[in-house]
Amino acid sequence: MATTLVLTNDFPPLIGGIESFVADACELLDHDVVVLAPALRDGDRGRDADRGYPVVRGPSLLLPTPATARRAVALLHEHRATRVVFGAAAPLGLLAPVLRRAGAEHLVGLTHGHEVWWATLPGSRQLLHRIGEGCDHLTTISDHTTGRIAPALSPSARARLLRLPPPVDLEQFRPRAPGLPPAPPRCVAVGRFVLQKGFDTLVRAWARVQQAWPDGERRPELVLVGDGPQRERLRAEVERLGLTGSVRMTGPLPRTAVVAELQAARVFALPVRRRLAGLNAEGLGLAAVEAAACGLPVVVGASGGAPETVREGASGFVVPPEDPDRLAEVLLPLLLDPARAARMGAVGRQHVSAHFGAAAARRTLRQALHLT
Repeated sequence: MATTLVLTNDFPPLIGGIESFVADACELLDHDVVVLAPALRDGDRGRDADRGYPVVRGPSLLLPTPATARRAVALLHEHRATRVVFGAAAPLGLLAPVLRRAGAEHLVGLTHGHEVWWATLPGSRQLLHRIGEGCDHLTTISDHTTGRIAPALSPSARARLLRLPPPVDLEQFRPRAPGLPPAPPRCVAVGRFVLQKGFDTLVRAWARVQQAWPDGERRPELVLVGDGPQRERLRAEVERLGLTGSVRMTGPLPRTAVVAELQAARVFALPVRRRLAGLNAEGLGLAAVEAAACGLPVVVGASGGAPETVREGASGFVVPPEDPDRLAEVLLPLLLDPARAARMGAVGRQHVSAHFGAAAARRTLRQALHLT
């Protein structure tokens, strides 16, 4: 029987940093889990069969309602689980007291980026305070999120905060094979096509890269991996700027294909931005960490915890999110100089190994759940 019940609104086949993080948490728990997640879309039916652990699908959105509580308690008893992980602490962590009364002994809530605005607004701040009281531990993914979330918690809950960034499998995310020629002058970006990720700034910067590209050099390519509500707007901007021949939009890709795109590139760029007066900022940026693990120099926007993925000037650069000129200025020499890109990428991989390795994440999560 599963020892841990995972309650989450963010789970594959949905694509995103939180979804990947929650799936990785199940890996860190050796698949000894049962997952309660939202209903699959029609085209995704049957995608849970090969996961190696049961995934139970609820309604299209799980909320901390009596109905969700009853479903979670039933799974807790059916699988004799004594531990609970909330894939995102807010709002499902509000169910912690109910699950504890039902027999859960250890409860951990993962926080990401959206809990930052929960910690800021008066009503949601009180709810986040309750979540911190109900869970044994809340985890945070960056110094930025820790600094914003901690003030909303009681002193005791603050003392029980744990640092748990998204784990990166350094065997899966690794540089291109030794002996291969350098990657072509290709820039890759991975993420949801939403305003916060800054794809629009990247496309405008790419027009400047094209204009400044020296004659006689192999023409560079920009690869945009992902999907989202800004997809058609981005496509239209690419056409308007005359970039159709140098920009490739892959659509959403499975992780193995994302790794292949990263290994075939020379630099990663995602000029993430803050929105809503800072309430909507990047918590960390899993895509940037995975790119660094693949040996790419990383260029990110100055938003939230994103700068923590970079050793400024050594493994990459942090740029103003609304400044395509500065972004192009940084990208151009990295695309033109594969040796420099490789040196910076090696520093980035060391940074990931030291701060985002899966072994440390496994140890932290399992100790929090009292699993030996």
